[in-house]
Amino acid sequence: MKAFRLEELEAERAANDGAYLQFLRERNMSVGLYALDRGSLDPQQPHRQDEVYFVASGRALITVGDETTPVARGSVVYVPAGVPHRFHHITEDLRVLVVFSPPEG
Repeated sequence: MKAFRLEELEAERAANDGAYLQFLRERNMSVGLYALDRGSLDPQQPHRQDEVYFVASGRALITVGDETTPVARGSVVYVPAGVPHRFHHITEDLRVLVVFSPPEG
């Protein structure tokens, strides 16, 4: 078993001065914590993997392709591989768990 605590992951991510911390990588998937602070810009580009986002905290809009929806704590969003997407209008610090399948990288 591998178990993680969000507070510890957030501390590790912050200590490494990055917006993204991959904390699990297995044969068929990887999982990371993505952080965007209020008012920041999301620089990500389309990925080669399918993704699932689970919003742990914060508020923003997400645009996937030509569709936009608000997200907040508890939101889950699926993004198919290769589709442009980004978080924007971030009104509360955003912390998102990201599942990539197959693994990112």
